[in-house]
Amino acid sequence: MLEGLRRTMRPALARCPGSWYPAPCRPCAGAWPRRLLSRTAARPVPPPLSAARQPRSLPMASPLRFAAALARQDCSNGCSAECTAEGGSKEVVRTFKLFEGLKAFRGVDNKIRLFRPNLNMDRMCRSAVRATLPVFDKEELLECIQQLVKLDQEWVPYSTSASLYIRPTFIGTEPSLGVKKPTKALLFVILSPVGPYFSSGTFNPVSLWANPKYVRAWEGGTGDCKMGGNYGSSLFAQCEAVENGCQQVLWLYGEDNQITEVGTMNLFLYWINEDGEEELATPPLDGIILPGVTRQCILDLAHQWGEFKVAERYLTMDDLTTALEANRVREMFGSGTACVVCPVSDILYKGETIHIPTMENGPKLASRILSKLTDIQYGREENNWTIVLS
Repeated sequence: MLEGLRRTMRPALARCPGSWYPAPCRPCAGAWPRRLLSRTAARPVPPPLSAARQPRSLPMASPLRFAAALARQDCSNGCSAECTAEGGSKEVVRTFKLFEGLKAFRGVDNKIRLFRPNLNMDRMCRSAVRATLPVFDKEELLECIQQLVKLDQEWVPYSTSASLYIRPTFIGTEPSLGVKKPTKALLFVILSPVGPYFSSGTFNPVSLWANPKYVRAWEGGTGDCKMGGNYGSSLFAQCEAVENGCQQVLWLYGEDNQITEVGTMNLFLYWINEDGEEELATPPLDGIILPGVTRQCILDLAHQWGEFKVAERYLTMDDLTTALEANRVREMFGSGTACVVCPVSDILYKGETIHIPTMENGPKLASRILSKLTDIQYGREENNWTIVLS
């Protein structure tokens, strides 16, 4: 697996800052050639720290800052004997366009934590299979990410309203213009400190533009994969939403205008359903919905609480408008790594603005979810969903 990369990282951890040198490694037969990025690349200056929090010495620039691994593989005519009809290769690569998004948090105890990163690794592996990129060892990649964050831990903000965004990226680097399974691939990891999603520090509800003119994903497509193409193709609709005075797109699908996702977030509806039950509902993972990590956390928490029905079910615009007319809607919100939860206040649909009473109702549930998840992420509450790095 990534033993070569790990061998090069061990000396970096053992030596004092400023004396990093890559350890030599011998490529195994059939392995991908490996190399680390040159340490001559310019390093951005980290944000200033308060005097009380100034470290004795800052670590020197790590060549792993923008890449956890760099790997290439060749096979005959773009496909090896290990390739399957499922698309990806069953062969586990020796060392390592998909991407992932997770965060490292500096807790109230000054310890750095990752939040359920195994779910990101699982999703990235599934996406790799769909994109015919090599399958990799998920545990090994996660170990490399942990070592990278440890090396660059001073970039994790000293704040409980900010974090270090981690972006593993996996792309084919085939040097041709043909359409075929890539014979070369590149895996790298980008780190970037990020501030609070809401600049005011409080909930800011968003307005949505719901128009079946565009679709985010479709049956048999790649909507359930974390692929760049899913996001690039959504930008035109997002621009049109802004032109219509809305902040995000409410993606609809099918002749019955099924509600699927909100911008780049999963969607939740907290309401009284048709049977008079208090219910938290979200669209099912049927191939066009991205299996979000925050989405799974919300479902897990709601099941643990056991206070209301939790359902993964289809929701249509007719379901929503009918419920609004009967005063059965309590809250609607999006969920994602960046914002955790994002309340919805209005939907522009068929030329009319539909008001969602999320803010008038607290928003009690959305606020409770946000508090619970951030308490876990920043170490105010111990939970096995986190991996403590330092």
